[in-house]
Amino acid sequence: MAYVYAGMFFVAALLLVFRLGKENKVFYFAGGLCFYMSVWWLLDELLQVDLFKGTWGWVFRVVMAVALAILGVAYFRERKKAAPDNGDEK
Repeated sequence: MAYVYAGMFFVAALLLVFRLGKENKVFYFAGGLCFYMSVWWLLDELLQVDLFKGTWGWVFRVVMAVALAILGVAYFRERKKAAPDNGDEK
């Protein structure tokens, strides 16, 4: 099942980078994050070491938390930029 997850994240990374990267630069970062998850799942299966527990698990969680914060900030900046101006112009 880990191979399915690795493949799924790899396909998602390719779609984000090559299809959506032209639309917005944040998708390059999101694609890199999916590629990171793909490699992590694949190494977890190939090395027969549980990379989701112990110190390696914490490394994975910290990287994911930082990436989530960066993507959240990027999302709210884009949302604020795309929101219509509520000024008093007539």
